[in-house]
Amino acid sequence: YWIINRWSLTTDLVIDTGLHYDRYLREVIDFLEKDQHFREKLHNTDMEDIKQGKLAKELDFVSHHVRTKLDELKRQEVNRLRTLIKAKQDLEGGNDIAVDHQALLKQFEYLNHMNPHTFEVDDLDRLIKSATKDLENYDKERHEEFKRYEMMKEHDRREHLKTLDDEDRKKEEEHYEEMKKKHADHPKVNHPGSQNQLKEVWEEADGLDPEDFDPKTFFNLHDTNGDGFFDEQELEALFTKELEKIYDPTNEEDDMVEMEEERLRMREHVMNEVDSNKDRLVSLDEFLVATKKKEFLEPDSWETLEQNQAYTDEEMREFEEHLAQQEQDLNQKAVDLQKQRDELQRQQEQLNAQKIELQQVKSSTLLL
Repeated sequence: YWIINRWSLTTDLVIDTGLHYDRYLREVIDFLEKDQHFREKLHNTDMEDIKQGKLAKELDFVSHHVRTKLDELKRQEVNRLRTLIKAKQDLEGGNDIAVDHQALLKQFEYLNHMNPHTFEVDDLDRLIKSATKDLENYDKERHEEFKRYEMMKEHDRREHLKTLDDEDRKKEEEHYEEMKKKHADHPKVNHPGSQNQLKEVWEEADGLDPEDFDPKTFFNLHDTNGDGFFDEQELEALFTKELEKIYDPTNEEDDMVEMEEERLRMREHVMNEVDSNKDRLVSLDEFLVATKKKEFLEPDSWETLEQNQAYTDEEMREFEEHLAQQEQDLNQKAVDLQKQRDELQRQQEQLNAQKIELQQVKSSTLLL
């Protein structure tokens, strides 16, 4: 992944990865970059060697100051995880249960929990491999989140229809179909990463003559951090013009969550087509090679989200069954809680009655 492969020159340029250990990853990167030997090795090592752990072995040669700081960072991270584990136990009602931190820390594969005091070669190897694996799965998880979002939106729509009478239901359905048709009626969306798409950016965003389009100049214009690569954020920025053909942020009926999913699909497509060494960065050489391919000059049409439903009918059926089961479980819990409340109230009334009876007995005894 580009963060592991390039380890940006300053942490200010590193974009939030979305990982739960993002801060730890950033801080380790920052201090390793400060060691000249490691920095040189890093920028002369290819991605495959990094993934195989060859770079991690260079940790033995970094300065004592850097190693000391890395030890401190690891101790802080282990303490953070222990605090989170304890807080989770407390929330789950396990206050009286002894917490086996070592057992629970096993789930955090990005550090060696058996040695919580010093940052070793194994820690760097684990961090690189975990971040690489987790970031590769990140887009997949985002797609799954979007699928659930779309199914919930459809579920809510169906539930709303059930509350309407026949006439209003018919009007609502007609409005829904009209909005779908209106949304699908937009200018042609250029194939992401194609010559037509990039020329449109060149002309409309850069204000340049499309006849003067030059791939190398285009690359340099949109390599905003000047590192010689298109990272994922720089690529996604290129699709804004295409997305504006489909989505209008000022229109409340246009779903911005769907717009970001479309942006993600476009970026993934270009990465798959252009990123030949699969380091999730597009170098100038990779970009120029892609501009010479037939797909760049004569691309297939791009199918937008409205032409590719995010879920199948079977998935929707299973989703609604799951929601129904969840609702049933919640209702049962509510019934059980009410029973417990009624029982506690009955016991309290019984205790009150016993208390009154004891007071009466006490009073009678005193009178005697």
